[in-house]
Amino acid sequence: MGKIICLVTEDFADFEITLVFHKIKNIGKRQVLSAGYTYDAVMSESGLHYKPDLTVSEATQLDDIEGLIIPGGPIREQRSELTEFIIQLNQQKKLIAAICNGPQYLGRAGILNNHTFTTSCSIEAIHKLGTYDPFPRENYIDQRVVKDGNIITAKGRAFVDFSFAVFEYLDIYQGQYEEQEQLFKDIMNK
Repeated sequence: MGKIICLVTEDFADFEITLVFHKIKNIGKRQVLSAGYTYDAVMSESGLHYKPDLTVSEATQLDDIEGLIIPGGPIREQRSELTEFIIQLNQQKKLIAAICNGPQYLGRAGILNNHTFTTSCSIEAIHKLGTYDPFPRENYIDQRVVKDGNIITAKGRAFVDFSFAVFEYLDIYQGQYEEQEQLFKDIMNK
């Protein structure tokens, strides 16, 4: 089993990825690693501090990565090592999953030019920020989750659906995806 990398940056939305990583580690038996631009701890939106296991530059050198998961967070600048890492994983057809505003990084890396996607970041929000729109809007689909090949994107409020899309892609439940998803939904509706 390969490693699943989680990008951690200042103010990232940790609540959007706790379910997916809990099941990837405990049911899927994958190694989960956090990667930041440096080894400095970052504070998430929830106020918790996360210390990266490795840097994004170091992650580009690993040969047993199964996927990259990018949580949401504010619209921010992107460093070249992250762009390089995303392009590298896409060329290898590895899982790249991003939620909420996380797809901004995929847009800047150019891989959304060839994939349909969704995001919580509207064109109106981009205009209010007065910043460059990283998204090829002609490929945008207004859905909770969009799966296109090795790329999975989701709106922030769809973090459960996002998790199950990743579980299905990684075959976490070994063909019993629908049963597990229904069980989880039944529990949530009680």
